[in-house]
Amino acid sequence: MSPYILSMMLMSLGLGTTLTFASSNWLLAWMGLEINTLAIIPLMARHHHPRAVEAATKYFITQAAAAALLLFTGLFNAWQSGQWLIQDMSMPMSALMTLAIAIKLGVAPMHFWLPEVMQGITLNTGLILATWQKLAPLALLYQISNNLMPELMITLGLMSTIIGGWGGLNQTQTRKIMAYSSIAHLGWIISIMHFMPTLAIINLTIYIILTTTMFMILNNLNSTTINSLALNWSKFPILSATTMLALLSLGGLPPLSGFLPKWLILQELTNQSLTLTATVMALSALLSLYFYLRLSYSLTTTITPNTYSHMLNWNIKIKTTPILPIMTIMSITLLPISPSIISMF
Repeated sequence: MSPYILSMMLMSLGLGTTLTFASSNWLLAWMGLEINTLAIIPLMARHHHPRAVEAATKYFITQAAAAALLLFTGLFNAWQSGQWLIQDMSMPMSALMTLAIAIKLGVAPMHFWLPEVMQGITLNTGLILATWQKLAPLALLYQISNNLMPELMITLGLMSTIIGGWGGLNQTQTRKIMAYSSIAHLGWIISIMHFMPTLAIINLTIYIILTTTMFMILNNLNSTTINSLALNWSKFPILSATTMLALLSLGGLPPLSGFLPKWLILQELTNQSLTLTATVMALSALLSLYFYLRLSYSLTTTITPNTYSHMLNWNIKIKTTPILPIMTIMSITLLPISPSIISMF
């Protein structure tokens, strides 16, 4: 792809998200989401591989259906209330809007497209899909958080955390594992959005830091399977050790950064008399922690010489990225400064 076209697509991604952030009515928000969708599809299909084209097609069909439902809900709400304001929504309309946004995000049970699309694209495009593309739909949920149905949000959140943990157990492809990790983290964000939206923003911020760190590490190591991860300990021991800590932070293991949002969300759910929900979500986090531990085991305790069934890449040269050490440190050491983070929000 030409650098000019690539820069135009990336600027369009920024424009679409900014337009959704700044909009106060559903029509402009819908336009921003459509710009986002149309801008990322060429990035997905730019390698002209059949899997990439298939992933782009699946993504387009799913996002088009979600956008049609969102536009229909906004139109019906405007017909009822006489205005297009995002904050002015009735409870049934907010339920339909939540389902449309859930399809766009890949929240369970509307998650089936996300692992398949993630598997067919590159790690760099997968990073955009797992982080930047979540911002605009979650901004809409944040704006209508007072009108959301708590029962629906808790149901979606519980299903996402359970399916996100359960689905990643039998995966060997790192991109699919990161897709199910994204589903599980979205479940935590969705479940708390109605009760404490600022806490959902904190969770989203830490999720973006952790996911960006992992995608950058996987891209630098050029690892798309668990078996390829096992070859890196003897070549990059320091990076492998920090990757293990970043994986455990993704799982929410204390005293790492990923423990902070889970701790606060479980506390808030308990304060809302949702002790059973908090217990199920805490137990479902153990499922996610299990496959993070699988990755950590393959990365740090499987060393050569071993018998491998595939050809080894012996001349790997790591690509230096100046922002990677900063992201890695942030993904590991944010818990001690958690009071300052909470006071910022």
